[in-house]
Amino acid sequence: MLAGKIALVTGAGSGIGRATSLLIAREGAKVIITDQNKKSLDETLPQLKGDGHSSYILDVANAEVVEQTFKNIVKNYETPPNIVINSAGITRDSFLVNMTQDMFKHVIDVNLTGTYNVVKSACIALNEYERSGSIVNIASIVGQTGNMAQVNYSASKAGVEALSKTVAKEMGKLGIRCNAVVPGFIESPMTDLVPEKVKNLFLARIPLGRLGKPEEVAEVIAFLASDRSSYINGASILVTG
Repeated sequence: MLAGKIALVTGAGSGIGRATSLLIAREGAKVIITDQNKKSLDETLPQLKGDGHSSYILDVANAEVVEQTFKNIVKNYETPPNIVINSAGITRDSFLVNMTQDMFKHVIDVNLTGTYNVVKSACIALNEYERSGSIVNIASIVGQTGNMAQVNYSASKAGVEALSKTVAKEMGKLGIRCNAVVPGFIESPMTDLVPEKVKNLFLARIPLGRLGKPEEVAEVIAFLASDRSSYINGASILVTG
């Protein structure tokens, strides 16, 4: 499904990012995995099926580093990635009245500004090389519903959805599609930190009665990355059970 494609995945060291990287490698893509955690990258890279894969330590919140990383990728692959998947994300949970400015800003910087940085560099590179492409940004259902103690995370993910729709309008004429995937409560290192009683409250609201798996989200991401979704642009697809 993805043979001949070159894909960049942020946040690829764990969770949805890792599951997506493994899947699209099996589908035939050459995968460039990025993360801030070198150990996670070193664990993920050997698991990728096929060849032509690579890894980069990347702080998506640093625009200069993102720009340089894209230049390095283009130099190494002689073309920009035509699939870009933004899965990097963090939480710094606290109730509004207790949340510090730094806690709020850090989450916005990584989740929203980081997505902006990567999308911008990707679009510039694709446009320079006159290539089409597919960008998939990972949002969250709490960006639509809000969530207790996550004013920063909810705001960042709502922003990711709005950013995706705007990019779709601006870049569609150049053959660059941009969509958002909106996961619900998914098993991940982040949800592992959630107290059991809070998890049970979420489970009670999920019709399927269970948490989602990263691999289930990855299937939707891979579809949007592929040419099978060639007329899907500016969409937000829920994966919420």
